[in-house]
Formats: sequence, structure tokens, C-alpha cells
Amino acid sequence: MGKPFSTLFTTAMIAAMCGTASAFTLSGTVYDDTDNPIQGAEVKLMKRNMETETDAKGFFTFTGKDISGIQESRKVGSFSLNNGILNFSQGSNAPVNVKVFDLVGNQVYNKTLQGSGSMDLSASIEAQGTYLAKISLGNTQQTVRFNAYGNYAGSIEARSTSSLQKTNGGPAEVLRVVAEGFDTLTMDLTNLDTTLTIKMSKIFTSGEQTYAFGYALKNAPRKSKGCGKTGNLKGTINYQCGGKDDCSAQQFSINAGGLNRTYYMTFPKNYDNTKPYKLLIANHCMGSESNHIATWVDHDQDHISPYYSQKALDTEGNYIFVAPQGESNGTWQKGEKDHQFIDALISHIEDNYCIDTSRVFATGFSFGAMFTNSLAQTFQHRIRAVAVYAVADFNIYIPANAGKPIAWMDVHGVDDGLCTYSKVDDAINRILANNGPNGTDARGEKATKWSSGPHVCYDYKNVDPRFPVKLCTWKGGHQWTANDDGNYRNTWVPEEVHKFFEQF
Repeated sequence: MGKPFSTLFTTAMIAAMCGTASAFTLSGTVYDDTDNPIQGAEVKLMKRNMETETDAKGFFTFTGKDISGIQESRKVGSFSLNNGILNFSQGSNAPVNVKVFDLVGNQVYNKTLQGSGSMDLSASIEAQGTYLAKISLGNTQQTVRFNAYGNYAGSIEARSTSSLQKTNGGPAEVLRVVAEGFDTLTMDLTNLDTTLTIKMSKIFTSGEQTYAFGYALKNAPRKSKGCGKTGNLKGTINYQCGGKDDCSAQQFSINAGGLNRTYYMTFPKNYDNTKPYKLLIANHCMGSESNHIATWVDHDQDHISPYYSQKALDTEGNYIFVAPQGESNGTWQKGEKDHQFIDALISHIEDNYCIDTSRVFATGFSFGAMFTNSLAQTFQHRIRAVAVYAVADFNIYIPANAGKPIAWMDVHGVDDGLCTYSKVDDAINRILANNGPNGTDARGEKATKWSSGPHVCYDYKNVDPRFPVKLCTWKGGHQWTANDDGNYRNTWVPEEVHKFFEQF
């Protein structure tokens, strides 16, 4: 390789956990505001990822073990990476496995050695660029991001957490109840061995047409539990920057699926706790981070303006924007735990701020598109529409589709060599299977083509108009800032996506 790899140093940690367990039975009955039982309500314990449905009498029950724990950590080894040479040391002769991936998750190197020693990563990697090395020592795994430019030194500590551990004296569990035609209810539980009586409020629809699933186009807002509240979430980092884009953002933390997760959030300048705001979740790509999505302005072709340039188009201040953090290397590879994170994140924001729960959107590029598309398979009840840029179905957790429709849009370069355009139909057909009229299968439909300059967009007209499907293509490669003149700053993507979201 012509240029040296950057230097990274990371310390590996292994955690030992002990705890106690006791059985619990949590039961309850769900009623509407006229004391009639609600059948088929989805009841979920968020931390434990346990869910059930109410029966004809509105009854539900959970049984399980209540586990709390404490954690300890100890150092078992260390690693350093200098000019493509990985050095590692430890106090035992345990095996050390090193796997190297490119930025879309393709494995390009895999080797295991014993004890302490070194290996030349650069000799096995032909192309220059940024890579991710996953170093496994015993039960501990560290991810190191390195590239072919400059030198860098730093350190990282990793600690494991108990998935059911109580944190900072918080609630033992969070219960969420979802039922069609009712406002979603979320409540903290300090005692799991109890019986609950739950009442849900019907959604105010202003006489609009109602459906078995989803909302009418231009439906009245559905106010979240946080409307009328004074938001009391405390950001740990406040970021301010100047320029044409207001890129102020705050970093927050949340425990989801037993893991401590972070996200950045940006509010309108004059936030009103009585106004239900639309919520846009912007998922970062591989090699990027949540703070880049929330705050970078014209940094490169993938970070030209905060939140994929959607914030700049929100001239009336109708949105709250959030950028969640995946793995530290920019991937989304925790599978169901990443889904638990987004589920808890949406509830966390809706419980503390005034959100229109019927207008929650998600977007992302590359690995962020893969993750957004993964959410589109099971979050139809929480996310109204998604816009993905260069989506693909490999190297990502794709759960079985819940069988419900969702509005879906993709922007894709026909010359994309990483997330190849030839695979787009696979992702589209998974969505079309549920988006026909009355939830029917629309996979046999031919798209209607229209052009706007050199790029081409296709609309699937025979789907349910409440759940449109759209594909836009351009003569380009793996970037989301598609353009017609070779200048990524003149991208037409933000406006097309904004129009897609604003039709609801």
C-alpha cells in the first residue's frame, strides 16, 4: 500500500457478572375510556423484549424471572495498530482472532493466532481506504477503525452490561400498550409482581375516515403523551455551530435492551409543548457517527447539511430531528437490540415531548439505509414512511416482515458498486407484498416512469395511495447526494424526499 495505515490503540476488557433472580407474574386488563375491554392490544415489556396480546376480556399476563446484577471488569490484553502492523499482548496463551471488513461489511481478512504477537494487515488488503478490524480475545471483542491516511493515537475501553440490570435507581421495566384507534400508552413499572388496570384513550380523528391499519392522507395529528409537558430530558453534550445551517444539537443517553445507547436531537428554535411535531430519525452510514449526521455542514459529499439536508428544508419548524448512534464503527449489527433501541427511543421522545405519533419518519444512507429498511419490516405501527439511499439486504439483520404496509422510497445510483442497483427489486418487492389496496400483494405491478433531468423516478401507482412506493435512479455510484451536473451540492434528493414525507 502506498500510504501508511493510521495508528490506533485499544484496551480490551472482559466483564464478570453475578446477580440474583426471583420469579414474577405481571398481569392486567386493558379497557377503553368507557370501561369496555380492548381485545388484541399489543402489550410489551420493553427491557425484556417480551410481548403478548390481550384476549377477548382485555386480559394479558407475563411470567418470568426478575434479574438484577452488578458488574466488574478486568484488563485481559492490549492491542496497537501502527502502519498496518497489528501488535497484541496478553498474560495468557488464549487465541486472538482478527477479522477485517470494508465499509459495507464485506470480510477481507480473517486470521487467528495464539498468545501475544503481531500480524501485517496491510499485506492482505489491496485497496486503500477505511476498514474495520474486529479483534476477539477470549470473550471480549473490540472494533478498530483504521484507514490509509495520516496517524492517530487513542484508547477505547469496553464493558459488558447485564441486559436486565436496573440502572441508576430507574424503573425495573417499561410497559407499552398499542391498540388500533387508541393513543399508545407507556408506563414505568417499579414492581413486576403485580396486577394492573389500564385505560386507553381513543384517538381524536376530527371525523376523518378510519382504517383497520394506518391513517388517512392528511390526517389530523395524533398527540403523544408528552404534549403539554415541559421536556425534562437533560442533554450531556450541547453542540453549537454557525453558518447557513443551524446545526445545534444535544446528545442524550437511554438504556435499551440492557445497553446504554446515545443519540443526538435537534429541536425547533421556538419549541411549543402544545404543538405536535413530526419526528425524523436519521441513521448514519458505516464509517460515520450520529454527531456527524446532526452537526456537520458541507464536510463532504455525504454530510452536506444536518440530517441528510432535511432540517434545512424545515423552514416552518415542524420537525424534531434525531440521529441515533449504532456501533462505534458506524455499523448497525446488534440485530434485535438495535430494533429495541429505536423502539425505546421513539417512546422516550414521545413521552417527554409533543410528537405527532402518526408522522414519524426514518431515513439513512448505505448501512444506515440497510438499518432503516430493516426497521421498515416491523415498525409499520410506529413509522409512517422511510426514505433510503443505496439500500441493500446483505450484512444486516432483516426480520420477518410484520405483514403491514409502510410508505417507502429509495434513491439509488445505477453504477453503485457496493450496494448494487441490480438488487433493488428484492427490497421493493418485500414492501410491495403488503402495499396493495386493502393490504393486498402488489408485487406484480409495473412502475410508472417519469423524468426530471438526467435522473429518473418511478412511482408504483397501483398501491394503496396511503402507502406509496417510489424509486429514483441516477447515473452515479455509492453516494446519496445524487445530482444531474456532477456537483453533489446541487443534489435533488433532499427536495424529493421532503415532498415524499410532506404528502402525509
